[in-house]
Formats: sequence, C-alpha cells, structure tokens
Amino acid sequence: MAVNTEAANFIHAIINEDLKAGTYGGRVHTRFPPEPNGYLHIGHAKSICLNFGTAARYNGLCNLRFDDTNPSKEEVEFVESIKEDVRWLGFDWEDRLFYASDYFEQLYEFAVQLIKLGRAYVCDLSPEEIREYRGTLTQPGRNSPYRDRSIEENLDLFRRMREGEFEDGSRVLRAKIDMASPNLNMRDPVMYRIMRQTHHRTGDKWCIYPMYDFAHPLSDYLEGITHSICTLEFEDHRPLYNWYLETLGLQNRPKQIEFARLNLTYTVMSKRILRQLVEEGVVSGWDDPRMPTISGLRRRGVTPAAIRDFCERIGVAKSNSTVDIGLLEHCIREDLNKSAYRVMAVLRPLKVVIENYPEDLVEELDAENNPENPAMGTRKIPFSRVLYIEQDDFLEDPPKKYFRLSPGKEVRLKHAYIIKCERVIKDEKTGEIIELRCTYDPTTRSGGESGNRKVKGTLHWVSARHAVKAEVRLFDHLFLVPNPEEEKDEQGYRALLNPNSMEVLTSCLVEPGLAHATTDKRYQFLRQGYFALDPKDSGPGKLVFNRIVSLRDSWAKIRNSGS
Repeated sequence: MAVNTEAANFIHAIINEDLKAGTYGGRVHTRFPPEPNGYLHIGHAKSICLNFGTAARYNGLCNLRFDDTNPSKEEVEFVESIKEDVRWLGFDWEDRLFYASDYFEQLYEFAVQLIKLGRAYVCDLSPEEIREYRGTLTQPGRNSPYRDRSIEENLDLFRRMREGEFEDGSRVLRAKIDMASPNLNMRDPVMYRIMRQTHHRTGDKWCIYPMYDFAHPLSDYLEGITHSICTLEFEDHRPLYNWYLETLGLQNRPKQIEFARLNLTYTVMSKRILRQLVEEGVVSGWDDPRMPTISGLRRRGVTPAAIRDFCERIGVAKSNSTVDIGLLEHCIREDLNKSAYRVMAVLRPLKVVIENYPEDLVEELDAENNPENPAMGTRKIPFSRVLYIEQDDFLEDPPKKYFRLSPGKEVRLKHAYIIKCERVIKDEKTGEIIELRCTYDPTTRSGGESGNRKVKGTLHWVSARHAVKAEVRLFDHLFLVPNPEEEKDEQGYRALLNPNSMEVLTSCLVEPGLAHATTDKRYQFLRQGYFALDPKDSGPGKLVFNRIVSLRDSWAKIRNSGS
C-alpha cells in the first residue's frame, strides 16, 4: 500500500521530515493514551481520530494504552467504556492494548537508575511544603532540605517506600533538576508518591505509584512510539518529557508534538466537571444524552461517521480556539439527511375529525422513506376519519401569513388530502381546544390526478386508530452560556446550567411502523428533527425516542452566506 506523504496538517509535516531524514527508520507509531478516570468526551474523539488516523495514513501502528497510574480515581468501568468508544468510532488497536501498569517494575528500575545517577532524591516535605518551596512564576523555588541526601540513603529510602514502611503522603521521590527554572514543571517534580490504594489490575502489589509525567514518556519509549501526539496543555511538560528520556540515556526517543484541544460552545470538556455533574445528579449518568461524552452522543443517536466528519472539518491547529457547537450539529444533520427514515410523529396531539370521511374506511397511502435516497424505498401509512395533528399547527385567531390550520382555512395533510377546518370544539369548563371538526376534498389525494391543487401549508399527522404511543425527549444545550468554563462565578457551574436542557413528552403518537423501530436506525420526524430510539430506556411495549438534533441548521446558513 502506498504511503500518503502529503501533509494534511503541521503534525504530518513533522512526520514527513522525520521520514525523509530516516529518524525512526521509516516507522510511524502513535498511541492513544487515556487515563481511565472517567468516560471519554468528544474532545478525546478528536485525539482518537488524529492518532489512529495518522498511523493509518503512513501505514503505521497505533496503540491503545491506559495511563493507569492513579488507582484512587480509576475503575474497570471506565476502561471498558473507553474500549467501547474507540471501537464504536471505527478504530482497531488489534493486539496493541497496553497499560502503564504493565511497566510498573520497569518504571521502578528507571527511578532507581536516576537515583544512582544523582538525579532523583527522596523528599520528606509535605505536599503543602512542596508547593511553598516551589516558588511562583515570578519567584524561583527553594531547594528542599532533603535534596542533598546521599545516593545510598535515597536508594534505601526508596526501597523502603516500596516495601510499605512509611505512611501515605509522608515521603515522595523527586527528580533533581533545577528549582530556579522558569518552567515550574522542571522544579524538582514528584516522580513517585506513597498511596495505599487497590489498583484495578495490580491489586495491592504496589503502595507507591508513578506520576503521570514520569510514566508517560517512559511508557512511550517502552512501546517504541515514534510520535507522541498530545494536547496543548502538555507543551510546558515537553522539557520534562525529554529530560527523563535524555537523562536516562535512552536511544530512539519518541518525539512529543502538541496540538490544540477541542473546546466546544455550550458545554465543558473538563473531566473533573463532567464527573461532578454525574456525581451530583445533574445528569442521569456519563451516558446522559445531554453530555458531551462519546457514550452520551452514541445514546442520543449520533453516528460515528458524523463525529469523524466533524473531527476532520475542525482540523488540527497549534493554538487553542473554541468551535461553535453549530458545526457539530451541521455534521450530524448532513450525515443523517441521506440515511434517516422520514416518518410522522405528533408530539403534542390535537384531535381532528374529518366529518365527510367514511367512518369505517381506512386507506393505505404511499410515502417515500427518504426523498434524498430513493433506494430506501417506500412504505404504506394508514389514513382514517379521526387523526391527530400538532397543537401548534392550529390557531383560532391566527396572524397574517399564518399558513397552518385555522377556522375556515385549508391545509394539506402530508401524503394525503387537503382538509378545511369547519368547527372548533372546546372544553366547557376550561375553554381549552380539544378537537377540530374538518372536511376533506377527496379529489386532492397526493399522487392522484387532482392531487396537485396548491395550498400553502402542509401538516404531518397520524391516524388515531393506528397510532402508537411513545415518549419523546427533546434536548437543548446543557449550559446557558457559550463558554461556561470561562464564565463561572463563586457558585461554580450550577448557576450556568440550562434548567430546560431536557423536555420529556409522554403523550406522543407515532405512525404504526415505528412500533418496530430499532436502535440501529435513525428517523426524521417530519418538521420535528432527527430522532433515535433510546437503547437504555426503550423495551418491549415502550418506545422512547431521543431527539438527536433539530432540523434548523444555522451553521449551513452562515456558511452559505459567506459570513
């Protein structure tokens, strides 16, 4: 297979230069290295697509590695969810599934080697004292009073740390670099801490655990990674990444390259905040359809193709920016437009009786499944004397240019006839409109010889006798403001939450074919949006539909206007 060496972004340009120079013997080997301390979100999807996509572009390899160095926050549930997300997005790590915990013994030996080189020491300062000694961006740090311990004493103390002789938090192993460095990450960073926590893979074998900044470059090295692609917040960590590799004298060192993380309007990408939303019950779980998690998007009905398309369109940049969520919604609509089945569903039913239609007659009307994709065929839908339309499609006293149904006015029923509202029936006590009495023109059946008489309004509907009950969930943005991570106040994020982010409608009626809806299909409810069956809450005799996205596409209008 030929290798595509045309640079699609600055990362590929760097790889092309390395290939030209023979830096890694023509190899390209990337990795996706999540920490299993929560569910992945759409920002991780960008990294997944970039790492696996880059490897595929150069006929290389991509590993899936869990950086599981903090057992206090890690769970098997998160490991399994991450594997499911990567597979669902369409990527395969084949036999290259790794864990940082695979290398705990080797990492320990690397730490011992640094002690022997005089480049690491055991420090007895408390976490608070370490922060105090570290200094600030404008003031250099101070050396720990334990910085000049002998190599022999450090080796002995580090061994005893491993053997569990000391209390949690009483000692750490630190790299000996430069407490006056302008880069705070280089001011003798902690390499190991004492933590008596059961690890999801190693159990209670270890009571000391490596820090991420120590484990990550060495795990990359042990796996033969050539290009360690990570997000921009690790740019200041790159000197430390290189210091560990260089100080240990390792050859064929991986190269860290940073790209801008994905920030999306009206949501957050902080795993800490997302965890908080779950734990505080703001959402129903990590897979709540309002969450930006991959599992939430999947449950909502978004397809992997739409997410891959979105990641491709936003590109790979060197500086952080925020992407309008409208672009994601546009990609979702474009993907669904040619694959979703067009069906009719009435979310807020209003009864319509067609008085001049025979009481016992039921007609089977033809309807296309998707006018954008004729290959999807047609279906039959029943039409009868009693129907339901949307409450919002009728006004008793309409304004000018109102083209839906009102007293004395005509509309076409989609795939069916033109009807005219003759009378309005109201509840005697409340005055609420409960029923419309209409007539129909039998010569105006859609597709018939006289079915082309023009009226300005077309409404969707369902036959009362044949309709199927369903619950429908309508979603809006989780936050009220475009940039919640920037606009939080002393109340944190709660004040910015959208109280109307989910509306549950329990009296919906859908056309009878949807009784057999499946989770692998997507549906456009005419004039309502794109919907999918909720895979978690639906079951025998219970239909629950999630709205994936509305029909209105402001992003397409912006793009087409050239602004």
